[in-house]
Amino acid sequence: SLINAGPRRIGEFEVGPLAYGCWRFTTDSVDDARGLIETALDLGMNLVDNADVYGFDWGGSGFGANEELLGRVISSAPELRDRMVLSTKGGIIPPLPYDSSAAYLEAACDASLRRLQTDVIDLYQIHRPDLLAHPAEVAATLAALRDKGKIREVGISNHTPAQHEALAAHLPFPLATTQPEYSPATLAPLRDGTFDLCMREGVVPLAWSPLGGGRLISGEGVRPELITLLDQLAEREGVDRAAICIAFVLAHPAAPVAILGTQTPARLEASAAALGVQLARTDVYAIIQASEGVALP
Repeated sequence: SLINAGPRRIGEFEVGPLAYGCWRFTTDSVDDARGLIETALDLGMNLVDNADVYGFDWGGSGFGANEELLGRVISSAPELRDRMVLSTKGGIIPPLPYDSSAAYLEAACDASLRRLQTDVIDLYQIHRPDLLAHPAEVAATLAALRDKGKIREVGISNHTPAQHEALAAHLPFPLATTQPEYSPATLAPLRDGTFDLCMREGVVPLAWSPLGGGRLISGEGVRPELITLLDQLAEREGVDRAAICIAFVLAHPAAPVAILGTQTPARLEASAAALGVQLARTDVYAIIQASEGVALP
């Protein structure tokens, strides 16, 4: 099988191949929220991925709300903080939309630390590139935050390979992660140089929306032949369609981490079955061809 079910190395941290994402982490119940985090950690999903803007949509109660909820979980069960690699992002400020100036990023990081009720962020990522910030300025800010002990490792999200390289060139330490969208429905990182750059530089890709934002479950806006193939593989492997989608993400040699956003502990448990799926080269190439609707040359 092509699936790498082993741990990934993010700078000084070791993380599992599956991560828990907080984009839809919008429950009103701290007990329910803690149950989700505990389930994820028990399943080896020790990277917990948040962002200051999470809560602004997806039925959340506003900017910062999902960090605040995770902070309340950490405050109610401090032992959970020691089990997780805590990740968050800054740089989106509705309706502007992007700001990576030194003053803004420093203030955003401080605000995230307060909301998360922690003294250090293990992985801090620039959420989307600010086209009006010079990468040298962004790098200097990130280096200063690291020197002050506010953050440990640094990553990026939704950056092109050229934007990745421009920032990396000015940083005094390596970027640890990049976070692209990747799933059987969204193959851009395969082709646009994102994964190639990861493999060249030893950067860990964190794949968001491995289920296509739910489209691969609903079938909406996805080629029917792709759904048919995923279901055939699911039946062969004795898992559900979601597990095949996750296994597809893990099959790339860049060794991505798949970020799971479900709000149901049972769905998290089912997702872990992806680690036992046996996908061969022929399976992965068949998924790519069914997704694109074009035979590979």
